[in-house]
Amino acid sequence: MACERDYNTLMAGVQELDLQGNAIPSDLLLTGEHSIPLAVNPRGQVLMAASHYGQGRIVVLGHEGFLTRFPVLMKNALTWLRPTTRDAGVVGIQRRLRAVAENFPIKTELIDFRNDLSIYITDAYSVETCAKDQVAFLKAGGGLIIAGQAWHWSHKHPQESTIRNFPGNKVCSVAGIYFTEHPGQVSIFPVPRNIPSTWRALSMCQNVKKDLEFLLEGVSEFDTCGTSASEVLVHGPLAFPIALTPDGKPFFAGAYYGLGRVILVSHECYLSKNTTSTFMINAIKWLAEGRQGVVGILPSLKAADEVLAKSGLDCQLTDFRDDLSVYVCTSYSDAHCAEIQEFVAEGGGLLIGGHAWNWARTNWSSNVMTEYPGNRILNEMGLSLLENTLSGGLYKAPEVEHSSEEGYHFWRMLQRFAEHVKLGQKLTDQEQDYLKQLGNDCASYLRMRCYDSAAYTSVLALLTDIVKMPSFPQVSSTCPVESPKDRMMLHIGKEVYKVTPDPDALISYIIKDRPNLPTVSNARVRITANTADSEEWISTGLYLSPGMKTYITIPPEIIGTKWQVQLGCQTDNIGGSNVLKRAPVVHERFPLDSEKVQVCNLWGGLIYFVAPPESKVDGVEIVVQTAVQAPYFKSGETSVADWVGKIRQRPAPWAELEFENLVMTLPSDFIRNLEHPDEVAKLWDAIMRSVSDLAATPAKFPRKERFVGDVQISAGFMHSGYPIMMLSSSASQLLNVKEAHKHDFWGPLHELGHNQQRKVWEFPPHTTECTCNLWSVYVHEKVLGVNRAKAHPCMTLESRQACIKKYFSGGKDLKNWTKATALETYMQLQEKFGWDAFKKVFSLYHDMKDVPNDNAGKMNLYAKTFSKVVNHNLSPFFKTWGWPIQPNTEQELSHLPAWRDHPVSQYA
Repeated sequence: MACERDYNTLMAGVQELDLQGNAIPSDLLLTGEHSIPLAVNPRGQVLMAASHYGQGRIVVLGHEGFLTRFPVLMKNALTWLRPTTRDAGVVGIQRRLRAVAENFPIKTELIDFRNDLSIYITDAYSVETCAKDQVAFLKAGGGLIIAGQAWHWSHKHPQESTIRNFPGNKVCSVAGIYFTEHPGQVSIFPVPRNIPSTWRALSMCQNVKKDLEFLLEGVSEFDTCGTSASEVLVHGPLAFPIALTPDGKPFFAGAYYGLGRVILVSHECYLSKNTTSTFMINAIKWLAEGRQGVVGILPSLKAADEVLAKSGLDCQLTDFRDDLSVYVCTSYSDAHCAEIQEFVAEGGGLLIGGHAWNWARTNWSSNVMTEYPGNRILNEMGLSLLENTLSGGLYKAPEVEHSSEEGYHFWRMLQRFAEHVKLGQKLTDQEQDYLKQLGNDCASYLRMRCYDSAAYTSVLALLTDIVKMPSFPQVSSTCPVESPKDRMMLHIGKEVYKVTPDPDALISYIIKDRPNLPTVSNARVRITANTADSEEWISTGLYLSPGMKTYITIPPEIIGTKWQVQLGCQTDNIGGSNVLKRAPVVHERFPLDSEKVQVCNLWGGLIYFVAPPESKVDGVEIVVQTAVQAPYFKSGETSVADWVGKIRQRPAPWAELEFENLVMTLPSDFIRNLEHPDEVAKLWDAIMRSVSDLAATPAKFPRKERFVGDVQISAGFMHSGYPIMMLSSSASQLLNVKEAHKHDFWGPLHELGHNQQRKVWEFPPHTTECTCNLWSVYVHEKVLGVNRAKAHPCMTLESRQACIKKYFSGGKDLKNWTKATALETYMQLQEKFGWDAFKKVFSLYHDMKDVPNDNAGKMNLYAKTFSKVVNHNLSPFFKTWGWPIQPNTEQELSHLPAWRDHPVSQYA
């Protein structure tokens, strides 16, 4: 890495640093992507540093006394600083440093600063008069050494910000190095071979109380209604959140960057909303810092121009120019990325608005942290836009008194977590609550993969050390994880594994007991798919052990066509659970965008190919270089003899049974003794045909349903979706053919029913947990031969009558018409008109157009549709149940015979 090469050049031959004596240095703050620490004391304070800016290089020493204390280091620095284009130039040294020049390791000239020098050496106290010239010199390729300390200056200027106003920072801050007011502790310490990295060196945060007071003047709340903004990751030591949702997600943020300032709002509409105009005017003035130059506004932001013009500043619609005072733009283009970064670093202001969630959805295989245009500009400034969506609302402005020092900040919380894990320091209750946010932020930060940044590599090194701690949790059903600390470690373990340069060296710390399973080579898989409007998983019967890598050879027909490979069947994110029996996310996906793709998942998993919507392939061959075989039965292809004789004993810990319309994925222990998968297939083929029969859809499903049994799922003991997730402890009931009519099949059928529900005839939240049970009742009676009264306790006559009585005694309030109560309405229709009526109704809805979006409109349409199917006016029946039947519905159905002797007629 470039930063490592720079460090090795600068510190070559330096074995230790003796900093003892009267020269008390300043602690240096590093923020730049190219800033590297050269000397870090045992407390983690940075006392010497180096960086790049433009074509030039800079070395910063925390005290001017260091200029003569380390002659080897100074010789190295002069070699490193001297650009090839200025080899013959003069090395100048500031006239005030005459005593230093006499003891300097090479010949220098005492001289005032000139831009034709090769290298200039100066103290940090008197650069202000020529700061702009020195920045230009550095940018054009010159070399600078700036030495000094700021703690004494800060005592003399207690009301001023050292970061902003200390003279030396007027130059070195453009390269991401700042003198701070904190004295550095001096001692003798060895020089490490690699860039020093310690969790104690995590940068401190700037006190931004005065900034927030200015920005929030006259602002009591943020109205974000009607917009879906992106969450902002505030990760720079000089970056700070401004506006947050109640759960602490930032959507407005600011930062210092070099000599300039930045404000980020995570939707461009906030730039022009009347409800946020007070803040925007404050923001543009804060960015201008009293300058009276032009505020340039991207021409497409005409509405923002109207708002910002009220600031009294000279606002003009224009593309980016480097002579602006402030530039206002969106985050959707990085056309002027480098120019904007230099513009801000050298003192300009940037107001940028936009969200990343839509880009992330459109560019589903891309890394939003590194490839989203706005983040190419913002990452270096300590701010990033995430793909996470924040819903609009009316959010209270933060309390300035506490927000800057006591609120959440990425760097501060990361250091506190390190102290907690490494030193056993206790976290406060509030800090414990912050750990979930820290875990999410660490995951996003790590995805920047900025290996040439010393700041990034120090965070990666810290998190790697945490993962290697003996206390890293070995999560399982018998060893669940509960504490915030263990949950955080488990979360970051996977993220660190994904970005570390040597994942193989890390996996044994995360998973201490990995099985060594036999593998097969060059497994060939034939893929056929014909998808409609949804993606589809295609099983392979292959498995990868935790951390196992393999290459997959892809046929040209599907390269770059949005096909993916998925490792792992457990797609539920269980991070919201209080107790974890597995890691929160244990599956991975990779785009199939080249002829050969390497894939790996920390937690291992079955291999699937994911066909995108509207894709069609027939028998294309994919080759998996190395994998573990899994027990896999497929109706029509696998014989029972092969299953019993060899397939069911294949070594993978996950097994699949694939039938006509259904795939079951279960821990292999459940199928090791399964003798007759064909009988299981026969049962479930009948069940699935019955499901389609009631839904009035073709017997062959457009996409096979899936059940996955997992040790823990995100909701309940079972939930619908693709796949339907269920607790593995309940999975055995799916296989017990002989006892099917005796067992509780209501749950699996209930979830299959959920997957059949359609928005056009659903009235959420009333029928969400109701109409799905039409399939539960139907399949029990038609396939399992179980009377509805025995299918579920809610279906007994006593329960049904009690449900009716309770609802009508409560005044038949529609808000209580849910679940079993709502199901009773449909059961009364079924018992009067039969299942065929439902089938005809569902059939009509398949092609129905212009269906209302509101419940009242949809309920009236349903009443009319069902009435016409059964040739009865059902308005009296539905009105009795409290449905909002409108007069025009009654009028439209008035020619049909009314159903007045219905089961709840006494409540009419």
